[in-house]
Amino acid sequence: MGEIIMKMLSLRAMATICFVVLSHTANARSAYDGSWDLVFVTQRGACDPTYNFTVNISNGVVTHPNLVRFRGYVAKSGAVRASVTVQDKYASGSGRLSSVSGRGTWNGHEGNERCSGYWTAQRN
Repeated sequence: MGEIIMKMLSLRAMATICFVVLSHTANARSAYDGSWDLVFVTQRGACDPTYNFTVNISNGVVTHPNLVRFRGYVAKSGAVRASVTVQDKYASGSGRLSSVSGRGTWNGHEGNERCSGYWTAQRN
């Protein structure tokens, strides 16, 4: 009987630990969560001189509501990597975010034209 009680207590303890860990993971928030305004500036190439848009960061994942082919991730350190494809335009970049701003570099192409430059970010 004592062995059965110990197994039940052990099972309950494991279930409780799993629940707490899963709850914490499901509610994990990134220090960078929220809305960010981005400006991409072309320094080399004949791409548009600037691109402006807003992204959302949730749990370290960067998304844009109207761009299906957009991927991005922000690490706990603030290091960020992202890429986007819109019709014949493609860009990828990396950099770093602080609590209210960010900066990095990007490169890509528009049709056959290769382009590169820098980007800045401001938290909304």
